[in-house]
Formats: sequence, structure tokens, C-alpha cells
Amino acid sequence: MDKSVSNALNAVRNASPAVHCITNSVAQNFTANVLLALGANPSMTHDADEVGEFVASADALLVNLGTLDPARRRSIDLAITSAENVGIPWVLDPVMIERSHRRAESAAQYLLRKPTVLRANGRETALMAGGSDMDALQRFAKEAGTILAVTGAVDHVVSATHSADCRLGTPLMHQVTGFGCALSAVITAFLAANDDPQAATLAALHCVGEAGERAAVSAAGPASFAIAFIDELSRLGEETNV
Repeated sequence: MDKSVSNALNAVRNASPAVHCITNSVAQNFTANVLLALGANPSMTHDADEVGEFVASADALLVNLGTLDPARRRSIDLAITSAENVGIPWVLDPVMIERSHRRAESAAQYLLRKPTVLRANGRETALMAGGSDMDALQRFAKEAGTILAVTGAVDHVVSATHSADCRLGTPLMHQVTGFGCALSAVITAFLAANDDPQAATLAALHCVGEAGERAAVSAAGPASFAIAFIDELSRLGEETNV
């Protein structure tokens, strides 16, 4: 493991950051277990009566649009406001905005509030950025005032002036429900514990990719891969800390 990635991972484990997730209902359990394996402290409530307090006492916030019901819409607005008030980083994950005009409009409105990182796949990013070439992505990152984490066969981390790639991972990642949601949560945890958002995002992608590749070696299929991934993530970096 690269030393900068190892240092970023150790920062997460030393800080044990509180990461509040408003996320896809089908991904909550897996996401929470992934964060625990990483060394973070997850919370998941989206109740409007308490979400503001949870976020105010957290170290970072994930806003995932996977199951965007009326209750979550209300809670997302309150959560972002709370994150802004206390100055913590937050991640926007605009799940399936290509499937719904209302969802795409909501994502565009949340983007105006300048998430630290926008984590999306290629289709979602192209829709929001108006293109998928690097010039378009960097222009969009500058205009939006955010860092892009564009995930796919090759992951790209793009700011207004720089870009970097991560080529780790396995196709099994695309066969586990909620894996992308959990990846966004991992990025959120790295942002909470590291000062450089772009470097933290790239380190998070490297850690997830490396744990995924290790888990794929012993996995018989998607179900065993999901379990093995959590185990490998919990062990990641042990060989550099002996």
C-alpha cells in the first residue's frame, strides 16, 4: 500500500470519526458494517426531529439520494444546514438521477450548497456536468466548487486543476446491492479524518479497491464477496503496521 494511502487510512482509524449517513434504505446495514470495519462510527437516522443534532455532533455527513422519499427530502435539507453551520465536510451521492427529473432537480439544488465531494458513476456525472471528457469535468468541478469522484472500471478524482485515477477493484463490486453507497460513506469518513479532500478521496478509493481485490480471491460469488470485503477492509494495512 502506498505510504500516503496508509497514512490516510491510519488517520481514519486513529480518529474514529462519527459519520452520519442519510442513505439508501436498502444499503444502511451494509454501509454501517463497512464503516465499522474501517474504524469509523456510523449513525443513520433521518428523522427530521433529530437529524440536525446528529449531524451537528458528527465529523462528516453523507447525503445519498437512493430512496428519496418526502421524509428524506426534509431531513436532507436540515442535515446539510447543520453541516454548514458546524463546518464539517459532506458528500453528495446523486443515485439514479438519470431515472427521474425530480431527483435530478433535487441533486442540482443540493449541489448549489457545495458538497465537499460529489461521488457518482459515469452516467450520473455526465448528466450533472454536461459531459464526460476531462475538460468538462474540471470545468464542472470549478463551477460547482466541489471535487468529483467518478467511479467505474477506472475511478477518477477530479478538481478544478488536477485529476488522478484509481485502477483497483473487481467486477464483483457491481453485484452487491449498496456497494456504491458504502463507497460514498468510506469517502466521507476519509474526509472527516484528513485535511486534503482530494488526497483523502483518492485514498478512500484505493482502500476500497484493494480490499475488494483481496476479497475477490476467496469469494465464491457476490454474497461471500460482500462478507469477505468487510473482513479485508478491517484488516487492510495490517502488514504495514507490524
